[in-house]
Amino acid sequence: MNRRTDLALEARELREEQAQTLPQVESRETQAEGFPLTTVTVTGPEGARALGKPEGVYHTLDLAGLGRREEGAFPRAVKALAGLLAPLLPEGEGEVLVVGLGNRAITPDAVGPKAADRTLVTRHLIAMAPEHFGGFRPVAALAAGVLGTTGVESGEIVKAVADKIAPRAIIAVDALAARRVERLCATVQVCDSGIAPGSGVGNHRFALNAETMGVPVIAVGVPTVVDGATLCADLLEEAGQHPDPQAISQAPGATLMVTPRDIDQRVEDMAKVIGYALSLSLQPALDLESLQALIE
Repeated sequence: MNRRTDLALEARELREEQAQTLPQVESRETQAEGFPLTTVTVTGPEGARALGKPEGVYHTLDLAGLGRREEGAFPRAVKALAGLLAPLLPEGEGEVLVVGLGNRAITPDAVGPKAADRTLVTRHLIAMAPEHFGGFRPVAALAAGVLGTTGVESGEIVKAVADKIAPRAIIAVDALAARRVERLCATVQVCDSGIAPGSGVGNHRFALNAETMGVPVIAVGVPTVVDGATLCADLLEEAGQHPDPQAISQAPGATLMVTPRDIDQRVEDMAKVIGYALSLSLQPALDLESLQALIE
């Protein structure tokens, strides 16, 4: 059966388990501020087809230490994520649009809007008081909502706003699906190839990428759910059984999406890390203490 995952790291692991060759796919493991970091690079069309991901760079930062409340985990997580984002941003002083994708009324899908809430927005401040805020990079934030509540594709809303304010780049934050339960709200994927809203639950929508938006789109994703059929198949394999793909796909729980019971706090924690990391990468003159004073 086809295991569902939005993480390039897990897509690579699946292909390797199936003994598939991965041409034009490179992987490297390092650390960032003490957190494990895996970088998967899809360098050509053959790699994109093999992995099922567009060409680009995919960083997966393991922030499990944040959930364990390790000492100094929050500032280290913010610094590590900001360090991944900064090189992907276009050089110069141009405006950046931060987009929180997802439905804030559904907790596992709320990480995008909540991260946008935690991002330091400066576009209006620069316009109103340039003598005080002229040194900041102009940043706008948008929580686009979802088709079911707005009647408009989130990608269409983002495109309309981008056409109006002409940002130099867009940063889109969204919830994803993972294969492994231990990666839920414990990893962050950062990539330079954009994102398709709703892909985490198999509900693909208007894609946000350089082709559709006309500017670079950096995607930041947090896995918050595991597909029920994928979880069932993996658990059976771990127990030494050979799952029947057809039986699993027809099982009552196959259509469920599984999420941690403490998802509320986990989403809050990850959204805060992402919002702060975005702000530090966009406003490098600020430190974490100054940023907290401006946001909180």
